[in-house]
Amino acid sequence: MCGIVGHLGPSNSVDVVLEGLRRLEYRGYDSAGVSFINQNNELLVYKKEGKIQNLEAELEGKDIHARSCIGHTRWATHGGVTDYNAHPHVSTKDGIAMVHNGIIENASEIREELKGQGIYFESETDSETFLGLLIYHKRQGTPIREAIVKSFERIEGFSAFVVLNRETDEIFAIKKGAPLVCGSNEVNSEVFVSSDPYALAGMATRIYFPEDGVLCHLSVKNNQLLNFYELSGEKCHRYMSKEQTIDHDPASKGDFEHYMLKEIYEQPELIRSLTQYYFQGEGKESLEEATKLPMKAVNISACGTAFYAGLVIKDYIESKNRVRCFADIASEFRYRNPILDKEELAMFISQSGETADTLAAQSMCKEKGLKSLSIVNTEGSTLYRDCDVNLMIRAGVEIGVASTKAFTQQVLTGKTLSEVLANGGIDDELRNTLASRYSLLAERVEQLLDNTKPIKDVADAIYKHKGFFYTGRGAYFPIAMEGALKLKEIAYVHAEGYASGELKHGPIALIDEEKVNVALVGEELFEKTVSNIQEIKARKGLIVSIGPKNRYELKEVSDHYIELDFEGLGDLAPLYVNVVNQLLAYYIAKNLGTDIDKPRNLAKSVTVE
Repeated sequence: MCGIVGHLGPSNSVDVVLEGLRRLEYRGYDSAGVSFINQNNELLVYKKEGKIQNLEAELEGKDIHARSCIGHTRWATHGGVTDYNAHPHVSTKDGIAMVHNGIIENASEIREELKGQGIYFESETDSETFLGLLIYHKRQGTPIREAIVKSFERIEGFSAFVVLNRETDEIFAIKKGAPLVCGSNEVNSEVFVSSDPYALAGMATRIYFPEDGVLCHLSVKNNQLLNFYELSGEKCHRYMSKEQTIDHDPASKGDFEHYMLKEIYEQPELIRSLTQYYFQGEGKESLEEATKLPMKAVNISACGTAFYAGLVIKDYIESKNRVRCFADIASEFRYRNPILDKEELAMFISQSGETADTLAAQSMCKEKGLKSLSIVNTEGSTLYRDCDVNLMIRAGVEIGVASTKAFTQQVLTGKTLSEVLANGGIDDELRNTLASRYSLLAERVEQLLDNTKPIKDVADAIYKHKGFFYTGRGAYFPIAMEGALKLKEIAYVHAEGYASGELKHGPIALIDEEKVNVALVGEELFEKTVSNIQEIKARKGLIVSIGPKNRYELKEVSDHYIELDFEGLGDLAPLYVNVVNQLLAYYIAKNLGTDIDKPRNLAKSVTVE
């Protein structure tokens, strides 16, 4: 969940690392720090709680020239948000600095052992126990590379570590189950390490994704700037390498006030491009491979927004393909000892491809012999590398912590697979049909985005209310949960998503004039849904209905009625409604003055349990 950036090369490394950390601000953090070796061969560290600007203020006016630096943005897990708990953790006496992502599960045990060996700890973090192990081994006369391996072998839990060594002016990195990427620019003789390839966009020309237990060695003293080793010390090739294709410029906000709003507006073109990618472009081969996977049943596993996308995909697969489909929250699925069959498919959905619980669920299914399919946005991510087949959602970089365009693309990618399976393969007729339907969806979303005033007016009228209940039936039920999640994430207000028919089984006790029911109404089960709205209206709840236009019954029961043109959309209509949810949450949050792109307590990529 934290951000790591390291650099070694002729440029001022501190400037490079700070730029990388700024790019990772979207991931969520509560403190930031850097450690570097200056021109006098001193190992220095600066770290401050709060935003990167606080760290930059500490560095301002100082004459810093560094050829190697590591930096970190921390999202607190063990220990409060303080300067001394911030990373990097440093021993100037031993010439070692380190940063860490993940959780060290046996930290308490290691800490007590090391205290008995005279190792002193300055923070409350689990991370510092790794530094303690390094110090212990180095004081025993162990060379730094071997000390890192020995320390790593003691650690339990998913983690990534980056170490800066003053004695050799080199950087080492190693991981287990946590994101880590290296990069190089041969022309400039620069080498990088990070937790996210986006941090290296425009700087590294080639990126490398090491597997677990591979020691990455960054050094300008070797012929090759970047080398990879097994724990035994032998050189290895357990990594994936590719040209860096991510461009940093498109991630600017442009004329939009927030990244989230920009990403909402990107959806029409992304929707249109999906069929071209899967029927005529590079995605065709992976889509064809996906249709050959065992599919006696489908087990979908994901977290947060991706889980709600999975619920919509579940509806598509069961209704269109008549294949039994199960959808689980990954953190529950991995621990409930599910009954699985090797003839079933394990499907995993993730924007980042680094979500810890989803990765653990995939590993469990792999151990049980199931073939796995990912619906993922990040090529080269851990999930991408570990699954048998990958369907890319092609959403581009998503900066806003609250996912918008990724949800739409995840659902449509699953829908595309379902349609191809039902059709018995890819042909021109299916391509034309889907392209036409997706284009119609994109057109309706564009019309919505061209006139957001009705949605903004509703947000202005309701943003001060004390609670929000999003309701829907069928495919609109997961859309209701996703809509409530968006509002919770960025507006910090209480919101829940319910199946419309469930409110009277308990939650209706909470309804009063301070509560808002955002009712999602489709053409299907229209009368029953309106009846459920009437139950809330009778108890003085404020009704905001989002549904088909020109329906008198809906207008009569609603305090606010957002009318939509559902004609021709069929089972794509829930995605249309979801864009209204996204905009409604955005405008409510804007009225409340919250940090929309970087909500408090949240991180973009949840890489710890």
